[in-house]
Amino acid sequence: MISLIRFLVGLIFVCATFETGNINAQSLSPSLSSDQVQEVEGIISNYLRKNPEIIVEAIEALRSREKHNEDIRRKHNLLKARQKLLHDEESPVGGNQNGDVTVVEFFDYRCGFCKKVFSFIPTLLKQDPNLRFVFKELPILSPESEMAARAALVVWKFQKKKYFPFHKALMESRGNLSELHILSIAEKQGINTTRIREKMHSIEVNKMLSKNHELARILEIRGTPVFVIGDKFIPGAIDLPSIKNIISEIRKGG
Repeated sequence: MISLIRFLVGLIFVCATFETGNINAQSLSPSLSSDQVQEVEGIISNYLRKNPEIIVEAIEALRSREKHNEDIRRKHNLLKARQKLLHDEESPVGGNQNGDVTVVEFFDYRCGFCKKVFSFIPTLLKQDPNLRFVFKELPILSPESEMAARAALVVWKFQKKKYFPFHKALMESRGNLSELHILSIAEKQGINTTRIREKMHSIEVNKMLSKNHELARILEIRGTPVFVIGDKFIPGAIDLPSIKNIISEIRKGG
């Protein structure tokens, strides 16, 4: 908010002084007397009354500048975190292990948009046999989210082939995700529930989750789902045609 006010005052003051012809060294001085401050406030007030649209233009310009800076910063951070994003040995991987394009998804099992997006993930992987998919468990919504993520990571660590069926069942589940419900889902998938109980709060699982949260911090991820495909950062829900188009662009070198 402070940056917006400074931006507006600077922009409006320059525009106003240009319009009134009052630009000089004294009027641009950072040290103003009380009389000068009142004069500047009067100029700004009059200018705003005559040109109220300048506020909207200034806000849009500021947002555009901040978005541009954020995009640059995020691209830099994506390059910096590329190895951890794509090749962390402890992250679950689906699809073609040697695929030519990798999709990375940050998700939460209690996230409604994540569940909506997941509805087409099996189709995407089936239709694109050369796609590699990295699952980044990022429980941020509730203790239930974290419990489900911990259970899923235990499954990945000890029964890798069971991970995707378990992930699918968790994503398609409705209602709460209590420990009892999570273990019930695991049992139906033929998963060792005793091991889940024993390992879900282990140092190894803590480390796996910590790495994902650290990646989310570096990439300034504030919600789920988030997809990373090549150098493209895609926050929020996306549909199947859109994600297929992005993958196609990546393959073409776009």
